[in-house]
Amino acid sequence: MEYTVLGRTGLKVSVAGLGCGGFSRLGLGTGKTEADAIGIIRAALDEGVNLFDTGAAYGTEPVLGKALKSVSRDQVVICTKAPFGIRNAQATPQRAVESLDRSLRELGTDYVDVYQLHGVAPHAYDHMREVIAPALLREKEKGKFRHLGITETAPGDPEHQMVQRAAKDGVWDAAMIAFHMMHQNARQAVFPLTGEHRVGTLMMFAVRNIFSQPDRLRDTMRELAEAGELSRELAENSDPLGFLVHAAGASSVIDAAYRFVRHEPGVDVVLFGTGHVEHLRSNIASILKPPLPEPDRDKLGSLFGHLVGVGLDAPHLSRGRVVNR
Repeated sequence: MEYTVLGRTGLKVSVAGLGCGGFSRLGLGTGKTEADAIGIIRAALDEGVNLFDTGAAYGTEPVLGKALKSVSRDQVVICTKAPFGIRNAQATPQRAVESLDRSLRELGTDYVDVYQLHGVAPHAYDHMREVIAPALLREKEKGKFRHLGITETAPGDPEHQMVQRAAKDGVWDAAMIAFHMMHQNARQAVFPLTGEHRVGTLMMFAVRNIFSQPDRLRDTMRELAEAGELSRELAENSDPLGFLVHAAGASSVIDAAYRFVRHEPGVDVVLFGTGHVEHLRSNIASILKPPLPEPDRDKLGSLFGHLVGVGLDAPHLSRGRVVNR
């Protein structure tokens, strides 16, 4: 495993972080058992992963807590989220503190390393910064968490309006950002700001259905061509990202997707989710590989660098839990 420092937090973190939400929720979203989920977390530990990202909305805080119970607390970095950004933009300070306390109980820990407000839309940002953040920072002084973070609602804010403000405010030590091969605009809009202000970056959406499901990729290419965003020739190609897979390049489109994000200047941690141990190991292996060949990376930029908001499909949130559709 390779490690880096998460912005100004000073936390030493693995460049690969296990996401405990997403479509799979450690396999719990696809019918796996709690024991299976614990096995995935422990396999990640064996691979050197020390950063684990969960959230109150995912329903995986208890299983993460059980899996990490036998691990020295200072050997892992636990990130979790309050559910108010998406589900209740006008959350009260009292409810925010109650959610933090509930997360601590679910995780079975005395403190969280990074406590994040979850999926904050641009219109909700002022309330989160001016009302919720001060209440949470008072809890930080009590030792309940070490650093305050914020995550964007990628499908609802594809131009990163919220995180552009957050990066400059000095309130948030870390931010979760959407960035992938066909949604590259954080390169200009976000990373210069997070770098300047030393905000730690956690990447989400590195691989989504658009890259893991060939039919979804082809359909998206056709839609983009019809909208005049891509060439008809590319849309009619049965394997439009096949140019990335060759002896000196990536072993698969998914391999390319992880490597593309991992080596982008300004990226600290690449989050990935899975419900299978074998996928976990292959994902980590991709994240640890060298950068894509420069010609391939340049081609990705020339083909897709202008696109905004492509491939940002997200799990549906229902009753505080992530469900698949």
